[in-house]
Amino acid sequence: MSDFLNDTNQNASVISQIENPFLDYLGIVSGEMKEGKANLFLDLHHHHMNSWQITHGGVLMTLLDVVMAMAGRSLHDDQKGVVTVEMKTTFLQPGGVVGGRLEARSVAFHQSTTMCFCDGEIWSGDKLVAKAMGTYKYLRSLKSKAGLVKMGGSD
Repeated sequence: MSDFLNDTNQNASVISQIENPFLDYLGIVSGEMKEGKANLFLDLHHHHMNSWQITHGGVLMTLLDVVMAMAGRSLHDDQKGVVTVEMKTTFLQPGGVVGGRLEARSVAFHQSTTMCFCDGEIWSGDKLVAKAMGTYKYLRSLKSKAGLVKMGGSD
């Protein structure tokens, strides 16, 4: 991946203007998001660990999903929303321990008018922890809360 994704950005920005309680709970912090590239960071705490006291695979997949979506959204000035169509993840080695820091990096390598395709990686220092590839569909706008409740069940 490019040098853009290799630079650690300690002055992080907000991932999205839209509230996302799950990402807030995890403590995911955005780095950069521009020109089809994105990175983000996660300082690891006890609630990120599995029973082996290494980062839970679901946390790693969440990081990859979010950073790839960010890379896709960065291709549009209006930062359209995206939804995940599919995602494949390969875990290469344990992902970190309490007190460590993970960095997720992504590049959008192709887009059509309605979809984008991204590669993602998670790094723990100089160790490549996981790789992923994802397909994302662009949304014209986010659904209203009432519409989402109707689609998904109760409020």
